[in-house]
Amino acid sequence: MSCSDRDPDCIFCKIVAGEIPSHKVYEDDDVLAFLDIAPTIQGHTLVIPKCHCPTLIETPPETLRKVAAVIRRVLTAVVDATDADGSNVLQSNGACAGQVVRHVHFHLVPRREGDHLTLGSRQSDPVEDDLAARAESIRAAM
Repeated sequence: MSCSDRDPDCIFCKIVAGEIPSHKVYEDDDVLAFLDIAPTIQGHTLVIPKCHCPTLIETPPETLRKVAAVIRRVLTAVVDATDADGSNVLQSNGACAGQVVRHVHFHLVPRREGDHLTLGSRQSDPVEDDLAARAESIRAAM
């Protein structure tokens, strides 16, 4: 599994190439972190690999290791800089899951007590038998 260097139609690849401006907070040879232009809350930051990987599943493990190290470093700074009480790290794969830009990316969202942001919804209450069967089917797929 490998990422391509660049997708000419990808907005994040254009940011990496400097064709679209961004407010960078971190950059190295492999990873870029920049402020989201449509933040859910002040300090909302995106972390991406510089190579083009459409989804998490399509991202090589070595690339993910590099991104994960940067996420930890940048998240610490975001929480400190925004005086946050906590944080969310969010990642979506595919349009049905809310992925708007088809380039793997992680949202770092600082949180504060009483900010009234909510995440997701539940389809139904889990039934223990269903959970056991689902866990078994996932283990079998590995």
